[in-house]
Amino acid sequence: MDEARPDSALPSPAIRLAITVVVMSASLMQVLDSTIANVALPHMQATLGATQDSIAWVLTSYIVAAAIATPVTGWLEGRFGRRELFLAAIVGFTLSSMACGLAPSLAAMVAARLAQGVFGAFISPLSQAVMLDIYPPGKRPLAMTIWGMGVMIGPILGPVLGGWLTDNLNWRWVFFINVPIGLIVSVGGWALLRSAPRSARPFDAAGFAMLALALASFQLVLDRGTQLDWLDSTEILIEIGIAAAAFWMFIVHCVTARHPLIPPALFRDRNLMIANLFLLVSSGIMIAGAALIAPMLQRMMGYGVVDAGALVMPRGISMMLSMILAGRLVGLVDSRILIATGLALSAVSQFMMTGFDLQMGSGPIIMSGLVQGLGMGLVILPLNLLAFATLAQQNVTEGAALYSLFRNLGGSIAISITTALVARNTQVSHSDLSAHVTTVTMPFMTAGLVEQLGLRAEDLMRLVDAEVNRQALMIAYLDDFWLMAWAAAVITPLALLMRPARQGEKPVLMSE
Repeated sequence: MDEARPDSALPSPAIRLAITVVVMSASLMQVLDSTIANVALPHMQATLGATQDSIAWVLTSYIVAAAIATPVTGWLEGRFGRRELFLAAIVGFTLSSMACGLAPSLAAMVAARLAQGVFGAFISPLSQAVMLDIYPPGKRPLAMTIWGMGVMIGPILGPVLGGWLTDNLNWRWVFFINVPIGLIVSVGGWALLRSAPRSARPFDAAGFAMLALALASFQLVLDRGTQLDWLDSTEILIEIGIAAAAFWMFIVHCVTARHPLIPPALFRDRNLMIANLFLLVSSGIMIAGAALIAPMLQRMMGYGVVDAGALVMPRGISMMLSMILAGRLVGLVDSRILIATGLALSAVSQFMMTGFDLQMGSGPIIMSGLVQGLGMGLVILPLNLLAFATLAQQNVTEGAALYSLFRNLGGSIAISITTALVARNTQVSHSDLSAHVTTVTMPFMTAGLVEQLGLRAEDLMRLVDAEVNRQALMIAYLDDFWLMAWAAAVITPLALLMRPARQGEKPVLMSE
C-alpha cells in the first residue's frame, strides 16, 4: 500500500473539525432521507391523489436510483475530482429535496425522488473518503467512529423525525428540512475542501448498463414483491429473470473486459467480500429493526410518535458509546474478536425481543435496545478497518462504493423480507388463533347470548376479531425478531475467516 501522506500536508485541527462538521452534516442528511419519508406516505397519498400501490413509488424510486448510481462513484471521482463531485452531489440533493417538497403531483414527486437518489448515492462514500483523507493514520479509527455514527444512527432517527415534522408542520417539511442544511454544507464544502488529482480511466458503459439493469430489477422485486404476491405475479417473475440474466452478464463482463466498472480484484479480496456479507446482515438487522419497532410501538402498544422515538433513542446512544469504546479497543484487541462479539450481542438482543408481549412496560424495549446498540457499535468500526486492510490502494475507491452498495442492499432486502413475513405470518397466526375461538375457550360466547344482544352481536364479534388480529400481528413481529436473531448468530463465526491487519500496520481505507 502507498505510504501515508505526511502530517504537514494535512489540514490544521481547526480546519479538520470544520470539514468534519460539513461532511458529516451532508452524510447524516442523506442517510436520514432514506427512511424519513416513510411515515409521511399516507399524508402524501391524500395530497397527491395517489393510490396505496402507486404512492410506494416515492420510496422505490429513491432506492432504485441510489442503487444504480452508487457503483459509478469511483469513476466520477477520478473524472471530475472528489471536491467537485461532492459539491455537485450536495447541490443536486438540495435542489431535488426542494423539488420533492414542492411536487404538485405523484409524477413530479417520483421524478424528484429519482434525482434525489442519484445525487444522494455519491454522498456517503465521498464523505467517508474525505474523513479518512483529512485524518492522520493514527486517528483513522476516530474518523471511522464519527462517520459510522452518522451512517448507522440516521436510519433510527429518520422515522421519528419524519413523524414529528409531519404531525407538527406538514409532510412537505420532511424534504424542506434538507434545504437550509444543504445550503450551509455547500458553502462550507466550497470553502474548506481541496481538489484531488484526477484520472482518465475509460468509462465502462456496457458494464454500467448491465449492473444498473440488474440492480433496478432486483430492487423492484424487493419493493413490489409484497404488494404483488411475489412468485404469483408475472411482473415479479419477469423482474427476477432480468435481474439474474443481467447480473450474470455483468460478472462475465467484469472478468473479460479490459477496464471493467468494478475491478475483479475486489471480488478476490477475502476481507472485503466477507465484510460485505457482514454489512449486508448487520445493516439489514439495524435498518429493518428500526423499521419494525417504531410502528409496532405505535400500532400495537399505543405509543405516540415522540414517545416511540424516546424508547428507540437508547439504542442510538448505546451504539455511539460502543463505537467510542471500539475505537479504544481496536488497537489492543483483534478486530475479528470485536466483530464476533458485536454480532453475538446483536443476536442476544434479538432473542430478547422475541419475548415482547402486549402487556409489557418500557423496560424490555429499552434493555434490548441498549444491548443491540452495544453490539452494533462493536461491529461497525472494526468491520470498516478490516474490510480494506488487504485491498490494493488503487482499488480502494471502487471498494468503498461497493461497500456502500452492500449496506444499502442489506437494508432493502431486510425490510422487504421482514415486511413480507409480517403480512404472511399475520394471516397464518390469525387462522391458527381463530380456530381456538370456540364456546369451550370463550364460554360466554353462547348462541343464546348472541341472540339476546341482537344488533350488538356483530359489534361483539368485531371486537373478538380485532383482538385476534392484534395478537396475530404481534406474533408476526416476534417471528421477524427470531429470524434476525438467527441471521446474526449464524454469520458470527465467519468473522474468524477474515485476515487481520499485520502487527503494527495501519489499514489504509481510502486513497490519500
